[in-house]
Amino acid sequence: MSLIPVTLRKPKSTDGFALNSLVERCKPLDTNSVYCNLLQCHDFADTAIAAETSDGDLVGFISGYRPPARQDTLFVWQVAVDSRMRGQGLALKMLLALIERLRPEGVNRLETTISPGNEASEALFKKAFRQLGADYSTEVLFSRQTHFNGEHDDEVIYRAGPFTQSAPNDAQH
Repeated sequence: MSLIPVTLRKPKSTDGFALNSLVERCKPLDTNSVYCNLLQCHDFADTAIAAETSDGDLVGFISGYRPPARQDTLFVWQVAVDSRMRGQGLALKMLLALIERLRPEGVNRLETTISPGNEASEALFKKAFRQLGADYSTEVLFSRQTHFNGEHDDEVIYRAGPFTQSAPNDAQH
């Protein structure tokens, strides 16, 4: 398999529609409205990262935010990678590059929620935690029964930090 080169950059509002299409192709991610994706690209660009090919295709995206009460923390909402890009380490590269972009602003912790059984997401974040030298803990944040009326899996929060290492140089863009 040959690697497809990508550029990592801050999202822009014109990425919103392409992001919506990307998330729809990345099952089992929860889809949002196009408007929500426009807001993610416009208002949360500082805490998100986009990956595009040389012909302008959006093939990867991480959305996140800094919780108002914990400005030292990046909460990752979604990680989307187009199927043709999987197996190339793009998700990890985007995640580490985003963290390195935010570190000068005091971000030294990472949080995300993962549904039990999502082995790909668990592996991605555990690898990132190792590379950042961060211990982590988990607990159910939103329960299938209590919060989702039995219609969605539990959401387990992974909390990691503080970071004791920088991301590898190839993740810094």
